[in-house]
Amino acid sequence: MRSGTDKQGDERRRPHRLLLWSLVAALVFWGLQVGQPLEDALRTARNASHPSKASGKIVFVGIDDKSLQKIGSWPWPRSTQAKLIDRATAAGAKSIHLDLIYDSPSRPDEDRALSSAIGRSGRVVLADRQAVGSDKALKTQLTRPLPIFADHASTASATTLYDYYNAVRSNHVSVEVEGQRMSTFAGSLAHRAKNDTRSFWIDYSIQPASVPYVSAADLLSGRTARSAVEGKDLIIGLNADQLGDQFWLPGYGRAAGAYVHVLGAETLLRGTPRALGGLPAIVLAALLAWFATSRRDRWSLFSLAGGVAVLLFAPLFLEQAYVSIDIVPALAMLLIVGWRLALMRWKERSQVNELTGLPTFATLRSNRLIDQPLVLAKIHNHAEISSALPEAEQKEAYRQIVARLSTGHQDTIYQGDDGTFAWTVPTTAPIGNHLEALHSLFRSPVQVAGRQIDIALSFGAELGSTRSLGNRIGSAVLAADEAWIEGLRWKLHDPARQEEVNWRVSLLGELDQAIDQGEVWLAYQPQYDIQRGRIVGAEALARWTHPHKGPISPAEFVAAAENNGRIAKLTDFVLDRAIGSAAAINKRGVSFQVAVNLSARLLSDRELLSRIRAMLDTHGLAPDKLTLELTETATLQDAESGLATLDELRRLGIRVAIDDYGTGLSTLDYLKKIPANEIKIDQSFVKSMRVNRSDLIMVQSTIALAHSLGRTVVAEGVEDKQCLDELTRMGCDLAQGFAIGRPMGVRELIQRLQVRSARRVA
Repeated sequence: MRSGTDKQGDERRRPHRLLLWSLVAALVFWGLQVGQPLEDALRTARNASHPSKASGKIVFVGIDDKSLQKIGSWPWPRSTQAKLIDRATAAGAKSIHLDLIYDSPSRPDEDRALSSAIGRSGRVVLADRQAVGSDKALKTQLTRPLPIFADHASTASATTLYDYYNAVRSNHVSVEVEGQRMSTFAGSLAHRAKNDTRSFWIDYSIQPASVPYVSAADLLSGRTARSAVEGKDLIIGLNADQLGDQFWLPGYGRAAGAYVHVLGAETLLRGTPRALGGLPAIVLAALLAWFATSRRDRWSLFSLAGGVAVLLFAPLFLEQAYVSIDIVPALAMLLIVGWRLALMRWKERSQVNELTGLPTFATLRSNRLIDQPLVLAKIHNHAEISSALPEAEQKEAYRQIVARLSTGHQDTIYQGDDGTFAWTVPTTAPIGNHLEALHSLFRSPVQVAGRQIDIALSFGAELGSTRSLGNRIGSAVLAADEAWIEGLRWKLHDPARQEEVNWRVSLLGELDQAIDQGEVWLAYQPQYDIQRGRIVGAEALARWTHPHKGPISPAEFVAAAENNGRIAKLTDFVLDRAIGSAAAINKRGVSFQVAVNLSARLLSDRELLSRIRAMLDTHGLAPDKLTLELTETATLQDAESGLATLDELRRLGIRVAIDDYGTGLSTLDYLKKIPANEIKIDQSFVKSMRVNRSDLIMVQSTIALAHSLGRTVVAEGVEDKQCLDELTRMGCDLAQGFAIGRPMGVRELIQRLQVRSARRVA
C-alpha cells in the first residue's frame, strides 16, 4: 500500500498536473466571468484610492425636485422646454444635449415651439436610444426623435448597458444605428469623431460631485450666472428619484443617468481607456506558478505571494495610465497553487521531524501497519534536553539516541513530538530481550560538545490488535509511562485497561440495573444547628457499591447520569429513600430535616412535583422537613418553567437551598431570582477561611447577606472545632462536615440521634 508520503512525492515529480489544473481553473473563471463581482469590487476600491475631479467643461442641467416644485410635474409643456433651450443658447452654451425622449407628439403648437427653439439654437443634440438593459438581458428599444425635432438638430446614442448591480461600467465612443455611424452621448460631449468605434471603461475615480450642476428652475428663471454656462457643453436630464432614470455609480451609489454620460465624456477627455482582459495576468500567474512548482525551497511560496501582491497593486498604476487588466482569474490560479503547495509543505513537515529527519507518527499512521507488534521508547528528560542544548547539539544528541535505538533491527524508526520514538518488530521477535538489550545501551550517557548527557528512558510495547494505530500508539505511551513510574525498564500494554474504557461506556446502563438490584444506597451526613447545639438534619448522598469493582465514586456516576439525561431515575430513588428515612426518624419523636440534591435539569420535568408529593404522602413526611438543594453553578435549562417549579415547591412547603454557593453564579441577581430558604457556603471557602483572609471575608459577607435576605446559612466542610467556633462567632446557622460527622448509614444515624437525645435528657 502506498503511503501519503509517496503520493506527495508523485505530486512533486509531476508539477505540470498542478499547473495544468490551476490554469484550467483560471480560464474557467475568466471565460464564465465567475469572479466578475470581485473584479468589480477591486476596481471600485482602486478608484476610491485616487479620487479626481471633473474638468468643468461639461455642465449637468437637472430637472430636479426644486424644478418640479416651481414649474410643475413632469413632463413640462414643450414650450417650457423650448424656453429652457433658449435660455441655454442665450447664455452661450457650446452644445445642448437633451437626455430626454422625443419619440411621440404632443399638442401641435407645443411641438412647433420646441422645434423652433431647436432650430434657433443650432447646437442641440437629441437622444437616439437603440437598446437598454444588461449585457445578458439586452432589450432592443429603438426610440428616435420625431422628424419635426430631428431635422433641426444632431442626434447621439443614449444607449445604456448596465450589469447585475444596475451599474454602467463601460461605453462606446460611437455605435452603428440602422447602418449609420452615430456618436454616443459620451462621445458627442467629448467631441470625438463618429468613426471612432472603440469601447472604453468609465473612469469612476472622477467624482460625480465635482461635475458642475445647474437646476433647470434656476436656468429658466435667469438666476444662473452666464459664466456657469458660457462655452460649456450642457446635458439636460432628469435628476429626481420620482422620475426614474437612475443608475448605480460604482463607489457612489444611485445617481441620475446623465451622470453616466458625463463621466464617460470626462473619461474620453483624458484619453481612451483600454481593457486588456484577463490574459496578461493569467500568463504572469502561469509563469509564477511554473516557477513555484518547479522549486523545492521557500522561494516557491515567496514568488506566489509576490505575484499576488503584484496583481493587486499593478492595476492601480496601470489604470491611471488608462490601461486595465482583469486579475481575479490569475489570483485564483496563484491561490490554488499556493494553497496546494502550502498543504504539501505542511504535510511534509508533519511527516518528517525537522531536527532529526525521521518520519513522524503521522507517517506511521498512514502506513496502516495493523498486526505487527509496536515498540515505543520515551525520553523522559526530553524537555530538559531541549531547553539546555542549542539546536545543533540537540541534533547530535538525538542522532546518537537514534543510532542506539536502531541497534539489532532494520525497521524504520518514527519520531513523536514529545521525545518518543516508535518502530514495529516481527511478530516472532523476542521483544523482552530486544528491549533489555536496548536499555543497557543507555547506561552510558551520550557525548555532546564535550558534555555527557544522561538519557532517562523507558519502553512500552503493544503486541498488535485490530485497533487503530493512534489507539495503539497511545497504549504504548501509557505502558512506557507506567514502566517509568514503577521503576521498570519496559512494560507491555495491559489489555485490562481497555476494560476500564468499556466500563465508562456502559456505566449508565449498569447504574440503572444497580438501582433495581439494591447496589445503590444512601449515606447521610449530619447537619448541626450551631445555636441550639444539636443535630437537626442530614444531607442524603447516593453511594454505589459495585459487586466486582467495589465502591464507585459519586463524582463519576452522578455526573455521568446528569450529563447524559439519565438523572431522573437516580433522583427519584434518592428522594424516596431519604423521605422514608426522615419520616421514620420524625415518627420517633425527633424533629429531623433531610436534604436531597436536585439537578436543575429536572426542574423542567412536569411530573416532578406530583412524584414528590406522592412520596411525601406515602411515607407521611411533612413537606417542610424536606430540603431540595439546587446546585448554584447549574444554569436552569428553561429559566421560566424552572423558576415556576421552584415556586410551586415552596408553596407546597418544601424548602429550597442554593448549594455550593460562591463557586459559580454568585450574584445578587441570582439570589433574588431563586426562591431559596437556605444558602450552603461551599466547603472550599470554609476549609481555608482561617488561612486565607479573602475566603474569611467571603464567608462573613455571605452570612450577613443571607441573614439580611431572611435566608438560613449552612457551612459545608467544617472539619475541626476551631472552624466551628469561628462560624459560631459569625452567627452561622448550620454546620456540616467531618467535625460534625462523616456520611453514615441510616441505622448509624438513628443510633447517633438517640445517643444525642439521651445525653440531652440526662
